Amino acid sequence: MDSAARDKTQPVLPTGSSCPGPEWPEQEKAEQLARGAALKWASGIFYRPEQLARLGQYRSREVQRTCSLEARIKSVVQSYLEGVKTGVWQLAQALEAVRGAHEALGQAHGLLRDMAEAAQTLEPLREQVVQHKQLQALSQLLPRLRAVPAAVAHTQTLIDAQRLLEAYVSLRELEQLQEETCAPLGGLELPVFEGLGPLAEALGQAVEAAAGAAGQLARKDPALLVAAVRVAEVDAGRSTSLEQAPRDWRQRCLRALQQGLERVHFRTSLQPGPGALAKWLEALRVALPAELAMAEALVAPCCPPHYKVVQLWAHTLHDGLRRCLQQLLEGPELEEADTFTLLHWALHVYQGPEMMGSLELGPEADVSDLEPLLTLENIEQLEATFVAKVQAKVAQWLQKALDGEVVEWGREQEPDTDLSGFYHSPLPAIVLQILEENIRVTRMVSVSLQQRMHGMALSELSTFLRSSSVSVLQPEWVVPGVLAPVEAELDKLQKRICRLVLEALLAELQPLFAALPSRRWLSSPELLDDVCERTARFCQNFRHVRNPAVQLLLVEAERTVVLQYLSALMQGRLVCRGADERTQAAERLQHDAAQLQELFLGLGLEESVQCVPVLLALKELLNLRDPTLLGLEVAGLRQQFPDVSEDHVSALLDLRGDVSREQRLAALSSLRAGPQPSPPAGHRALFSLVPTPAPSVASCFPSGSCA
Repeated sequence: MDSAARDKTQPVLPTGSSCPGPEWPEQEKAEQLARGAALKWASGIFYRPEQLARLGQYRSREVQRTCSLEARIKSVVQSYLEGVKTGVWQLAQALEAVRGAHEALGQAHGLLRDMAEAAQTLEPLREQVVQHKQLQALSQLLPRLRAVPAAVAHTQTLIDAQRLLEAYVSLRELEQLQEETCAPLGGLELPVFEGLGPLAEALGQAVEAAAGAAGQLARKDPALLVAAVRVAEVDAGRSTSLEQAPRDWRQRCLRALQQGLERVHFRTSLQPGPGALAKWLEALRVALPAELAMAEALVAPCCPPHYKVVQLWAHTLHDGLRRCLQQLLEGPELEEADTFTLLHWALHVYQGPEMMGSLELGPEADVSDLEPLLTLENIEQLEATFVAKVQAKVAQWLQKALDGEVVEWGREQEPDTDLSGFYHSPLPAIVLQILEENIRVTRMVSVSLQQRMHGMALSELSTFLRSSSVSVLQPEWVVPGVLAPVEAELDKLQKRICRLVLEALLAELQPLFAALPSRRWLSSPELLDDVCERTARFCQNFRHVRNPAVQLLLVEAERTVVLQYLSALMQGRLVCRGADERTQAAERLQHDAAQLQELFLGLGLEESVQCVPVLLALKELLNLRDPTLLGLEVAGLRQQFPDVSEDHVSALLDLRGDVSREQRLAALSSLRAGPQPSPPAGHRALFSLVPTPAPSVASCFPSGSCA
């Protein structure tokens, strides 16, 4: 299109019209700046008069410049006006196009409305077409559909006959027919296929039953086991166009393998009753390794490698046994024999070379990550129960044995003696042998059980006298000194027995000491001779007792005699009438001390442990010539025997018969002078065990005991 034609189609602006547009504030400012700059330039150029001659040149130059600027401005304005004309023309063209499109859309909308009305009139025809297609498909499949009930019955017959592969093929043919029928019918389910669901479930149950009897089938009918596994594997890869839940026969097959294995070995009817645990565990010791060997040799070849049959067998047997043992522990408490058997079997036999630790069990069994049969809590509970029951029986047996021993030693005849002539009882040896045997047996289970049993044995030994055979119960790993509490308890019991034995000696000596001291005692050793004779005769029976018990008996016998002697002196039966009688009393004390010391030395008691030297200390108190020095003698007596009291000293001063009130006060005050002396090493209380008579009124003084 040329410019003339374009001018005809474009809108024409009215002549003389101008588009000055709105006033610009910047325009006025620009004119002011331009005028100011021109004035500044002109004032600078025409400042001097000689430059006025060139004014015409400057004027012509500015005129040319002004004309050039006006030409450029006209060109720009003309170009702008042409662009505006073009834009207006394009807008007019676009408006015409929009009006045409609007009219076309209105026509299309009307056509669509007419087509929808036509489609509604064709809907019955469309339904008839669909029904026609379905009837056509059914007419083609009708011969096969008529055979479906017979095929279902035939498949059920194959399942009942355990022909699983053939039954599965028949089932799949029926299911494919169902899919072929369902597609053209738009998902419509025909009643003829209602029996396929129960039929598939029956086949799945048959597969499960075969897998559950895998061990038996692997020996007698491996083909049936292979068929069941193949059916499960083939069905795992089945795809269907029907909206059906997956059958997952592979997992059902694996679960059936596990459940069948647990049912064979761990069903409730096979769990042991009271007293039958050992027999049950022994049967498992034989059966489980045989089961694993059978699985590796017979079952594994019948299954795909990814079944990991040997590992499945090992883990299933282990888990089943573990659950069975947990149920057993949750039931009635086991007897000690069953408890010991279970601990030994679970910790040693099961993990030993005969079972899970067998070298014949290959790595495919993967038994390294199996959980322990018994948890730490189970083991601790079983060990505590076992030790408690054993301790109760041991205590009961010991009590009966002690009762029998008491009856045996209470007979009229003399007790049995060994080859050395010592009284002998086999009971301690039997007790130690039983306890040591219990400890030795527990070593077969665990160190912790051995330690528990060792502690029980030590606690039970507190009922028996200590012997040199106790050391056999102290193994090398026991900390030295662990027997100290038991030995201390046994020492107490041994001393108690000594006191019971010496009560008979005390009963014989008390009538003799009732006549001591006396005038007869001062003049004759006859009274002490009787004491020594009866004591020697009584202690002769000690020759049948072994050391150290015989030494303990002699120590207590000598102490008993000395205490009776001191008690007699303190009773105030004799008061010396003069220096001669005091000398006689001192000599009698010295003679008696020597006689008693000789007696017990002859019986075998060491001099260092005797109490007789106390009589020599009392001899010095009686033999003192100057009563004013009694304070020093009493202080020396207090240093040797810190448990001597004022009552004892008063009784001894009464025996002297020559001590005035002032001298008595001075002597007794020495007992209170200075700190209480410490007992010598190895000192045993002596005076504190000697009773004294109540002091008479004449002997009472403000600082004495009567105060």
